[in-house]
Amino acid sequence: MATALRAPAIGSSLSRVDGRLKVTGQALYAAEHQISGVTHAALVGAEIAAGVVRGVDATAALALPGVLAVISHENAPRLARVDDAELAVFQSSAVAYRGQLVAAVVAESLETARHAAGLVRVEYDAREHDVALRPDHPRIYQPEKVNPAYPSDTAHGDADAALGGADVVVDETYETPAVHNNPMEPHASIAVWAGGELTVYESTQGAAGTRDSLAELFEVDPRAVRVVSPHVGGGFGSKGKARPQIVVAALAARVVGRPVKLALTRREMFSLTGYRTPTIQRLRLAANSDGALQAIVHDVLEQTSTITEFAEQTATATRIMYAAANRRTTHRLLALDVPTPSWMRAPGECPGMYALESALDELAIACRIDPIDLRIRNEPEVEPESGKPWSSRNLVACLRDGAARFGWSDRDPTPGVRRDGNWLIGTGVASSTYPTYRSGSRAAVEARVDGRFTVSVCGADIGTGARTILTQIAADTLDVPTDLIDVELGDSALPRGPVAGGSMGTGSWGGAVVRACEALRAKLAELGGAIPDDGVEALADTADEVAALPKLARHAFGAQFAEVRVNPKTGEVRVPRLLGMFAVGRIMNPKLARSQFIGGMTMGLSMALFEQSLLDLEFGDYLNHDFAQYHVPSAADVLDIDAAWVDEHDDQLNPMGSKGIGEIGIVGTAAAIANAVHHATGIRVRRLPITSERLIA
Repeated sequence: MATALRAPAIGSSLSRVDGRLKVTGQALYAAEHQISGVTHAALVGAEIAAGVVRGVDATAALALPGVLAVISHENAPRLARVDDAELAVFQSSAVAYRGQLVAAVVAESLETARHAAGLVRVEYDAREHDVALRPDHPRIYQPEKVNPAYPSDTAHGDADAALGGADVVVDETYETPAVHNNPMEPHASIAVWAGGELTVYESTQGAAGTRDSLAELFEVDPRAVRVVSPHVGGGFGSKGKARPQIVVAALAARVVGRPVKLALTRREMFSLTGYRTPTIQRLRLAANSDGALQAIVHDVLEQTSTITEFAEQTATATRIMYAAANRRTTHRLLALDVPTPSWMRAPGECPGMYALESALDELAIACRIDPIDLRIRNEPEVEPESGKPWSSRNLVACLRDGAARFGWSDRDPTPGVRRDGNWLIGTGVASSTYPTYRSGSRAAVEARVDGRFTVSVCGADIGTGARTILTQIAADTLDVPTDLIDVELGDSALPRGPVAGGSMGTGSWGGAVVRACEALRAKLAELGGAIPDDGVEALADTADEVAALPKLARHAFGAQFAEVRVNPKTGEVRVPRLLGMFAVGRIMNPKLARSQFIGGMTMGLSMALFEQSLLDLEFGDYLNHDFAQYHVPSAADVLDIDAAWVDEHDDQLNPMGSKGIGEIGIVGTAAAIANAVHHATGIRVRRLPITSERLIA
């Protein structure tokens, strides 16, 4: 163990420890693993949105040289029943949405597999489909819970009475479209069966959970399944659980008796890997003339599929943001003939805070109060609905410090009065929040005779820099230089850790790494610092520690500031400046933190101005299912974007005092831009994205 003084690793801007591997192409992603004898699969998706498959004719496909099998519900091996019906591929003739898998071809080459897939002929008995989300639909219902396990509805006080007697009332409806996760690396799998054991090289945010799903589906002992995922090229929630392609790969490998590789095309990802549900949100705010909120009512309508329910927690952030004695939130679902929605960066908080923070801006204008002052006036002393004390809450500091950095004090609140040549100029603000989760995790650390240390945990680095952060945590706990630490991630054979989701990776895996390193130091002390030839290992499991955490309200907070330029003749919107100010506990690595914040803010800008998945009502399919038509920002769209943070160390969360940062950057950004557009033009856009036609009369 080191004895010389050294600078702490935590808090330093250590560059990514796997950066060289990635820029030199040595980091292997799922589809890049070299497996002997690998074959290739290609998919056939349903051409109807609802009905049944009447027959599958594989004659022409099987006649092609190199084709090994065509698999459909007519000949596929049987799988066990699972809760997620999306994974029951080829188990039924029913078609629940356009693009649902109806067949797969396995061939010696990818080119042959794709050619053969185009030769498979599928006959259907179609029924009339229903894919339109609308508030007057007769089948709207209340789910039992919303993701992950929140009550669908909450109510406190008499909101209707407060709305009826208030000095000022805002009652508006806001809409967000369906948007799709589009990570750079597509969902990909290589499945290998050997002696009844299954190994899968997979692009996943959670190798352990994926392993458990496969074991259940194929009715094998989880110890006979291994999921390997050392590097992941982005996920944003879409890789948080097993998706249909991994089941197809494993099924096909069992059928042909050889390894099978399957990587989804960009178009297939629009059907098979989840998306953010569209929402229709009604916000009602009641306030005194001084801006003090008397009531908040947030009613949400969103969609799910007919085969698996997913209810996004869109109104849950409203439950904790601002003080009001009377409050009500509701979630309603409509099951349609569409793919199942799922997690996408900051599920719930992202669309919900767009609506809430837009309504707060409208209330500030109605009360003639500065939008920042309005938010500060309604700062709650405790979490409004639970009454729990905050572990820490520094939203006011974010608003004030961010305003000073942004130059908010010079703002003329009058809409449509600032110009720069042909451009109208406006500024806007919105709050952001995200829950601080921590899950029990296991970790191992080994001291090796060569003087190095190996840290092992079944976490995932999805591009966030998890390897680097865990290296810093281990180095400080062991009191050794970072270059002596090796971190192993992304393998279900490692000590089990939770999914890389919910912004809980560092808090969960890192807490276990701290405890494992502490245990190792104790073992080494007993040995007098001597390390035997076979090394010394220590294990830790933080499940009991997490279960015993005090009952506090744990959330990260932030404030987003935006400046926009709007051309009144063309409706073009530009965003020359974005600033995010955050209170997220101890910042572990400033370089990586800034990267996460500005990445999230860029996605928020994309949500505000570009992204929407357009549904063809006639065929039930998404029309813009490639990057030629599904628009995201380019470098020219992201100009002066910056992130900063207040000094906050929260020792009620984990041994590091950190909060999650991966998702809060997207929350609030779209509302800040929408509020700035109103300030620039006097036009309130309540339906995203803010396109030119919505700004030109």
